[in-house]
Amino acid sequence: MDDAKRVIAAAEAESSTQGQPSNIAVVDAGGNLVAHVRMDGAWLGSIDISINKAFTARAFDTATKDLGDLAQPGEQFYGIHASNDSRVMIFAGGIPLERDGQVVGAVGVSGGTGDQDQAVAEAAASAF
Repeated sequence: MDDAKRVIAAAEAESSTQGQPSNIAVVDAGGNLVAHVRMDGAWLGSIDISINKAFTARAFDTATKDLGDLAQPGEQFYGIHASNDSRVMIFAGGIPLERDGQVVGAVGVSGGTGDQDQAVAEAAASAF
């Protein structure tokens, strides 16, 4: 839980710097939600997206931004967003959390543009 709190605090700081409130979710190695924060003013509709971005980053051990690039029409993972009961998010803002070369969880951020969410998620992952 201390790791999740540190990751969320870093994400909140970056989100505040951007002036764009976010939903921030952290999942464990099993893709299970460990912690979630909805900053004041963050969209209600982003709660589920942030949680599922974290799930996706852990489920595929890749950043959702990268998966999104591979899920475009004509690419090898086109249609992947419909798998896993539609929990797979292919928007930027989900990043695996690694320790000693192993993925041990992930962070998911939603509430801004893709670039904003990615920057917040990168700040969060850097704090891990």
